[in-house]
Amino acid sequence: MPPIALTIAGSDPSGGAGIQADLKTFHQFGVYGEAVITLLTVQNTLRVSRVEVVSPSLLTGQLDAVLEDIPPNAAKTGALGSAEIVLAVADAARRFTFPLVVDPVMVSKHGQPLLPAEAATALREQLIPAATLITPNVPEAEALTGIAIRNLEDMRLAACRLRETGAKAVLIKGGHLGGAESTDLFFDGALWREFPAPRLETRHTHGTGCTYSAAITAGLALGMTPVDAVARAREFIQQAIRTNPGIGHGCGPVNHFARLP
Repeated sequence: MPPIALTIAGSDPSGGAGIQADLKTFHQFGVYGEAVITLLTVQNTLRVSRVEVVSPSLLTGQLDAVLEDIPPNAAKTGALGSAEIVLAVADAARRFTFPLVVDPVMVSKHGQPLLPAEAATALREQLIPAATLITPNVPEAEALTGIAIRNLEDMRLAACRLRETGAKAVLIKGGHLGGAESTDLFFDGALWREFPAPRLETRHTHGTGCTYSAAITAGLALGMTPVDAVARAREFIQQAIRTNPGIGHGCGPVNHFARLP
C-alpha cells in the first residue's frame, strides 16, 4: 500500500486552494490522497462570493466512511466553517491514531471570513489540543493568542502560548511580516527551528497555506518527523510560489507541479 493522507477541508472550484490544492500536493509527494469536504465555496482568483458549510452529520458520515475502509497515515484540516464542524472534527480527532496537522484557516486570500468567532474558540479549546502540529500564519496566531506579532520575538511568545493550548508542535508562518526575508518559526516544546527564505514578490499566492500544510502532512504520511516534514515542505512551497503558472486574473495559484526538494 502507498502512504495515505487525508484532508478535511473546504472546496475551491478554481483549483488553487482547499481540497483541490491538498490532493494535488499529496499526489506530487507520491502519497494517495483522500478528502472529506467541510464546506463549498463559489470562488475564483478574483473573489469568494458564497460559502456553504456542510452539516455535522454529513461531515462525520464522510469521515467514518474513510476511516472504516482506508485509514490514513496522516491527516490535515483546512477551512472548517462553523463551530459545529470544528467540534465534530475535534471529537473524531481525539481517537485518531495518526498525526494531525491543523491549519487554522480563518480568512480566505480575498478577505472572506471562513471561521466565525465562536468557532475560533472551539478551535483553540477543542481541536488544537488534538493536533500534532498547528500551522497558523501571523494574523491567525494573533487571533488565537491575543499577542500582537511584529517580529521574531513576538512569534516566539505566540508559539509558546499555542503550545500551552495543547498542540504538540507549532509552526508560525512569517509571510505577513515585512522585510527582505520571510521566516517561519517551528517549536515543539524542546526544539526551536527557524526557516528563513527570500521574500518572493508576486500576486500569485492563492492556496499557499493549504499547499504548505498538505506538503507537511504528506511528509508525515511518509514517516518523517514533524520538523523534517516542515523543512521539506518549506522548500517545496518556496519553489511552488517561485514557479507559479500565472493562471487567473487575480491572486492566482502556486505551482503544484513544482519540483520536490
